[in-house]
Amino acid sequence: MNHKGAEKIQDLQYFGEFGGVNPSISDSSTYTFLSAKTMFDTFEGNTEGCYLYSRHSSPSNLYLGEALAALEGTESANVYASGMGAISAVIMQLCDAGDHIVSSRTIYGGTYAFMKNFLKKFDLSTSFVDITDLEIVENSITPKTKMIYCEAVSNPLLEVANIAALSRLAKKNNIPLVVDNTFSPLSISAAQLGADVVIHSLTKFINGTSDCVAGAVCASTEFCLQLKDVNDGAGMLFGSTLDSLRAASILKNMRTLHIRMKKHSQNTMFLAKQFESEGLRVVYPGLPSHSGHTIFTNQMNSEYGYGGLMTIDVGSLDMANALMELMQRENLGYLAVSLGFYKTLFSAPGSSTSSEIPQEEQEEMGLTDGLIRFSIGLDNDIQATYMAMKNCMVKLGILKEEALLA
Repeated sequence: MNHKGAEKIQDLQYFGEFGGVNPSISDSSTYTFLSAKTMFDTFEGNTEGCYLYSRHSSPSNLYLGEALAALEGTESANVYASGMGAISAVIMQLCDAGDHIVSSRTIYGGTYAFMKNFLKKFDLSTSFVDITDLEIVENSITPKTKMIYCEAVSNPLLEVANIAALSRLAKKNNIPLVVDNTFSPLSISAAQLGADVVIHSLTKFINGTSDCVAGAVCASTEFCLQLKDVNDGAGMLFGSTLDSLRAASILKNMRTLHIRMKKHSQNTMFLAKQFESEGLRVVYPGLPSHSGHTIFTNQMNSEYGYGGLMTIDVGSLDMANALMELMQRENLGYLAVSLGFYKTLFSAPGSSTSSEIPQEEQEEMGLTDGLIRFSIGLDNDIQATYMAMKNCMVKLGILKEEALLA
């Protein structure tokens, strides 16, 4: 895979209203018209370049959408006030009462809760399956199935979806493949591999500064317009519109995404190799020991690496909590959910971001109490970070003292 997403983003060039190097921010909720007919035509979707009301669209949101479409190589993209706003809009646009979804069993806890607990109100059912087993996926598809849903790299177990194979399966059954690519922007170009709809939580790597919540849907122009239809568009009628000021801020941060993703991946690969060599149970797609290593390698844009997420299992929740608290005191990062920040973030997903998943299902999928999910930051001296983390592990008995001498 050699999709040039970063170059396509870099090629987008706008001028602000007064010649600024950043596009001007449309700080208005509503827009005026010189004629009543133009207002009517705009409301009916029969004009271009005119704006009616910011819940419909705004210049700032459209600029960001264009950059996200360039990132994924899709015709168009819509932006939303959260990742869940994007996810729920896509699902409700594609599904009707009585329909069925085939979803990966390891997905973000909020997505899982929406599918399992909320959608049943509308007689929508979901089969949660091992997305890496194509035979199981295929056998789960019924005449009522309206989509296959997965994460390119799953949260929190870092399972890798074979997007090209899933796309072939989806097309065989005439249903769309929807891929959440939040964990692997630039590293994996899901649309180029056959995904029909690509979702991002912009909150994470794409924004990169942990100061906002936002989401995106990258897809065909036809589907993006369906989501924005004033009569039956789920994106429009749910009202999960991104604020123009935040859209402008995220667009600026996207300009450095390629630099940040390379450093996130470089640092995570270094730590994953080191801690695996210490005998710890490390999961990272860049390690040959990872079950999805070959699939990731075959579908990646190699210059951006294997991403900034890894997990380490330290045996128990008490030990995981003790280690995270100690690392935070040692200024190695923050005991916090989310990912993509310049500083390392760590959490025990079983009791945080995946807590919506029942305990017995967590155990079935391999989500153990002692699992720590790390979003590795942009540390300049990753060797020093490694030694400091290692020292914390020795203090708690996770590693033996002689490991410090190695």
